[in-house]
Amino acid sequence: MTDHVEVSRTIAATPETVWNAITDVTRMGEWSPECHTCEWNDGSSGPEVGAWFTGHNKNGEFEWTTECEVVEAVPNEVFRFDGVFGDLRFAKWGYRIEATDDGCIVTESWEEGRPPEVIEMTKSMSGVDDRVSHNRAGMEQTLERLAAAVE
Repeated sequence: MTDHVEVSRTIAATPETVWNAITDVTRMGEWSPECHTCEWNDGSSGPEVGAWFTGHNKNGEFEWTTECEVVEAVPNEVFRFDGVFGDLRFAKWGYRIEATDDGCIVTESWEEGRPPEVIEMTKSMSGVDDRVSHNRAGMEQTLERLAAAVE
């Protein structure tokens, strides 16, 4: 079974403003409660398919690093990336931006990609037992902080 979470929020900012904020991964720590720092990897400098970046995450006393590959980048509409470890695409993250009369609706999504045999090991790395509930709460906070930053 695949776990999937989506959280949406109306933001009083243009799709372009939101897109520019979301796709500047070096700013992710401003809104994410878990990912405190990101940087583009050598050879990548912006949101284009095939670009790679590294995210540094923290949950209490637990810290870990994640390599990510941009898999979809449609300016002002969609930004998606996969967390990658070797051949394993263990998490699929995305942002969808839909224009409205007063700004836009931003939907953040996460899809579980870890096979059952690695879930216990990753729980011990992150300290997160219930990834679905943890991510839902984090996504709500991320979109709240994003809105505060761009509105």
